Amino acid sequence: MTGPRWNSRAVFFLVVALLGLVGTWAFNIAAILQHRDYVGDWLQSGPAVSSLTVDVLIAAVAAIAFMVFESRRLGMRRVWVYIVLIPLVALAFALPLFLAMRERALAARAAAADAEAVPDAAAPDAEGAP
Repeated sequence: MTGPRWNSRAVFFLVVALLGLVGTWAFNIAAILQHRDYVGDWLQSGPAVSSLTVDVLIAAVAAIAFMVFESRRLGMRRVWVYIVLIPLVALAFALPLFLAMRERALAARAAAADAEAVPDAAAPDAEGAP
């Protein structure tokens, strides 16, 4: 028995995850080899800050791709607003906001599907009775 197939989106996110791992850990290893004060570097710059920067940038790329893929799949409009919010406000704001709106879109789709599944009570049945 084979597992689920890797579609192009899954492969994309795997590549982004690997870039994030390599990008952040290159700076983390540099911080360790240089005997840097990791927490102090957050406040004073250094490899730790570079690691965090790469971490957030890779997460932002993955978040933007997810937003675009999901908005197309669900027919959500104005995904560009969430993308613009990432650098203007924060990824920590834009992504959860998008996810909240995505949940609303999913709920609306489920409600529409339920409404289509329920037969119309006013329609006559097969025998012609109301």
